[in-house]
Amino acid sequence: MKFVLLMAEDDHFEKWQRADDAEREAVFAAFGAFAEAVEARGSVIGGEGLAPVAEAVTLRPGADRPVTEGPYAETAEQLGGLWIVDLPDLETAVELARLLPASYSVEIRRATED
Repeated sequence: MKFVLLMAEDDHFEKWQRADDAEREAVFAAFGAFAEAVEARGSVIGGEGLAPVAEAVTLRPGADRPVTEGPYAETAEQLGGLWIVDLPDLETAVELARLLPASYSVEIRRATED
């Protein structure tokens, strides 16, 4: 089953800018441990960090699809990255998502199959 893991954190981009080398290395180590654990139980299909919300644009509903600057939702939590993984079941996805940095909220959603 394919799952998308969306990682969000309060003031993510500001925290990352203030992080020292040790804090950044710990985050990358957690990402490495997660990727290794996923590969042992399934596969990593993809994953990326995202650019700051200041660079986001959103197409709004409507016939002319107006474009606004900024993210879809106004919130303190900022989406900082995502993983797409193929794992046996949701329980495994939850188990392995616990390896991601504890400062992130991680939303796990099953990808629909066409």
